[in-house]
Formats: sequence, structure tokens, C-alpha cells
Amino acid sequence: MNNQKFYHPKFIPTWILIGLMKLGAKLPFNIQVVLGKAMGFLLYLTLTRFRKIAFINISQCFPNKNKSEVERLVKQNFESIGISVFETASAYFASDKKVASMVSIHNEHYLIEAIDQEKSVILLAAHFMPLMLGSRALLLKHNIANIYRPQNNALFDEVMRKGFVDNGAVMIKTKETRSMLKAIKNKLPIWYAPDQDLGLEKCVFAPFFNIQTATVTATARLAKGNNTVVIPYYFIRTESGYSMNFEQPIDQYPDTDAIVSATITNQILEAQILKNPDQYLWIHRRFKTRPEGESSFY
Repeated sequence: MNNQKFYHPKFIPTWILIGLMKLGAKLPFNIQVVLGKAMGFLLYLTLTRFRKIAFINISQCFPNKNKSEVERLVKQNFESIGISVFETASAYFASDKKVASMVSIHNEHYLIEAIDQEKSVILLAAHFMPLMLGSRALLLKHNIANIYRPQNNALFDEVMRKGFVDNGAVMIKTKETRSMLKAIKNKLPIWYAPDQDLGLEKCVFAPFFNIQTATVTATARLAKGNNTVVIPYYFIRTESGYSMNFEQPIDQYPDTDAIVSATITNQILEAQILKNPDQYLWIHRRFKTRPEGESSFY
């Protein structure tokens, strides 16, 4: 953070944001939720483009919901987006003691057993709103490699990277496949969320909520090693804090067929999303890439 370029006047708004995030990270959980919901309501009113994307995604994934039900879920989703501002702040700036006090852990033995058996571990996750805090919470007890997309704002990207590295994470950019493979080879568990549309070159079409969806094949490629296990992982907000959940390692994964592997991945993530649909990243254009001949959803 001593890089002189970050003291350019153009970064003044970012420094102000960082200061506010540090203050926000100190607030009690219940206050963060109240303020976050209010912030989410303002975002719902102003971010019309993302509101439209969320409405389309939810309508497509839940065809049995009527318009008012979809709209209600969209509003809840934006409330979750608002709360995620404080969750991200806590991921970067909250103390270990505070993070630990908010988190309850379930079925951690799946991860511990894999580590004890010296297996390579991929933690398969979906893009829920508290995902940054979930990554930080993992670091309380485990050394983890986080797969991340660099931020466009160089200062904010450095804050994000430093916030995790200072707490023991190895940060690997989404395009650094060799670094991912190296981490796996060295038995360093990696946290990986593959539920993003990266286009035809990196994806195959597989069903997701009964929709043919461009699904990245990297999960299966990374898991090809004989001693590698994929453990579904999800971190969600509850009424009193957060729930960190590990599931049984996926049996006989990956399949030799990339589409079968992608289908398995999507089924697991879909099941997680159905438990807490309001906390999922519906504002991402998940169905941007369509099979040949199909019109755009957006």
C-alpha cells in the first residue's frame, strides 16, 4: 500500500470508500444487516440495468413463479447485495475474533479428512453474496488458495489482495491455470467458483435450472489428478450470522465426458442456490452465451 501511484488524486474516492469500509467492518452484525438492506433498496431503485438482469434470470430459473413473486425475490436479492458491501468490508478489515464469532461450521470433517490424507482439494462454490467473507472465514483455520478476478480499480484490487494475503491466502488470478495446477499439486486447497459465463471457448453447454447454460470445463480439468477430491462448499448468511457448510466429496468425478462433468457441477450448485436463492448473484448475465440459433435472454 506504499505504492506512490495510489496517492494520485484520482484515487481519493477509493480511499474514502476504504475508510468507510473499515468503519463498516467494526459494526455489529445486526446493524450491518439493517444498513445493508437500506443500501440494497437504494441500489434496487437506481441500478435499473442490473435489476432487469436479475428479473430475467430469476424468471428463467423459476418459471413457476408469477411476476409478483419474481419481483419480490429480486428485491430480496438487492437487499442481499447491499448487505454484501459490509460482508466484503468484514472480509478485508474485520478481526479474526469478530469473523469467528459470526460463523458456525458444519461438516468440516470432509475437508480435514482430505487434508490429513494428503489429498489435493478443490472447494466447489457458487457466487453467493457473502462469498468474500466466506473466503476469509476459511483462512481462520486453513491455508487456502483463492481464485479471483482482478478488480479494474488498481487500488481496490491491491486492498482485496492484501486483505487476504495478510491472513494467509495464496491469491491466484482466474487466468493463471498453471498456478492453479501448481497449488493442487502442492496439496494446497483451492477455492473455486465456476458459475460464470466465460464464453464458448472455455465452456460447454450443460443444464442449469433446466436451461442449456455455458459451463466452464476447468473444474473437471483441475480435478483430473488421481489424488484430487472436489468438496462442495457454501457460505451463506443466517439470521444470527453465517453458516459455513462442507458436503461429501463428489463421487467418481470428473467424468470422461466434459458435458457430464459440467452437468454434475451445475446440479450441485443449483441445489445450493435453491436453499438460499435470495443470496445468489442473479445480476450476472449467467445465460449470456446461447446455443446456436437461440435468441438472447437479455
